[in-house]
Amino acid sequence: MADYLKTDEDMVNYLNLVLEENDPAGLNHALGNIAHARGMTEVALASGLPREALYKALRPTSHPRFDTIARVCTALGVKLVAQPLQRTSV
Repeated sequence: MADYLKTDEDMVNYLNLVLEENDPAGLNHALGNIAHARGMTEVALASGLPREALYKALRPTSHPRFDTIARVCTALGVKLVAQPLQRTSV
């Protein structure tokens, strides 16, 4: 997947699609793919996390703290945004 993430817009669109699925493992995996596309060493330095810790935190099977996700998002130049859920009338 990282090979297809050429531009910031590609990365943001990919991340938004994954966020719509509301799957924490998918979010970890997507952030990992984006970090690979940007360069793990660069993202590790920008986030202040050791590279090995970054790899470990962004595995689909890991459960990183929100602080880690926030630091990675900042390093990637993206932010997570809350939106109200679409409610259906009863």
